[in-house]
Amino acid sequence: MSSLFESPVFSIALTLGVYQLATRAYARWRHAFLNSVLLSIAALILFLLATGIEYETYFAGGRIISFFLGPAVVALAVPLYERLGDVRRNVRAIAAAILAGGATGVLSAAGIAALLGASRAVVLSLAPKSATTPIAMGIAEELGGIPALTAAIVIATGVLGAVIGPWFLRLAGVRSRLAFGLALGAAAHGIGTARAAEEGTLEEAMSGLALCLNGIATAVLAPLLLHAFDPLIAAS
Repeated sequence: MSSLFESPVFSIALTLGVYQLATRAYARWRHAFLNSVLLSIAALILFLLATGIEYETYFAGGRIISFFLGPAVVALAVPLYERLGDVRRNVRAIAAAILAGGATGVLSAAGIAALLGASRAVVLSLAPKSATTPIAMGIAEELGGIPALTAAIVIATGVLGAVIGPWFLRLAGVRSRLAFGLALGAAAHGIGTARAAEEGTLEEAMSGLALCLNGIATAVLAPLLLHAFDPLIAAS
């Protein structure tokens, strides 16, 4: 049985099976906290703890699934192409939203952490939390943060954004479908984009665009904005 658990094929089947069940649960009850990604992560963590399977063993198969992240991101170009007219008509609004979202993403985490006295490494690791994972880890490494911590924070940010993001946007009175998609993509990257796709093709396209542009914006803005917190970071 242990040899079965150590097989990459088992890890792949387990991940896909858990996600399928989580998707069905969400489709049936449509509760925000039954988000498919959130349920899948929780179920897989509990399974690994219960069986004693090491994460490295599980990730032998998980790495194969992760390979398809790249093609999945590229596939976001399809809904974006179909909505290219909306992008052209709203270039200025989109640019302003990305700049505001990128700055807010950095300051809302790194700024607060610096003010609360977090260590320099933690502050720098939190700065790119709203960028997609590969970009965020690269930024954190360049800044002197801890890429592994950044990866965990990025995933948590995406899940949280997908769970409460739509509710918060509606509570705030956001009615624009374009703004809705941009907000989810800029704040919650890929996981937020998956949630935006449930709202409609325009939201999906705008969220995918925001995901990509916010990664670039974060790479540019993070080093600049963090200079303002240098005295606080150095003293912590």
